Amino acid sequence: MSRERDKRKAELLRQIQQQRLDLSAGKKSFLASTARYDRSWLTLIGLRRYVAVGTGLMAIWSVRHPRILTRWAKRGLGVWSSWRMIRNFLPHR
Repeated sequence: MSRERDKRKAELLRQIQQQRLDLSAGKKSFLASTARYDRSWLTLIGLRRYVAVGTGLMAIWSVRHPRILTRWAKRGLGVWSSWRMIRNFLPHR
């Protein structure tokens, strides 16, 4: 019984080793395919400080000039609505 158990244990250890090798190969492939997204995310995180300063300045500026902000908001809404309408008319893939 001990020999069967040792054989089974050895087989399981070989199987575990093979799974580890497969995971390692899959990891390299996964990291290679997502490298572009990782770089983009790091760039976006790096811009976080500038976005915070920019939104603060925009908030102060919008209090001083509310009509311009309203005008740009209407334009943005118009562009967004137009994009949705065009997207709905285009054939779906």
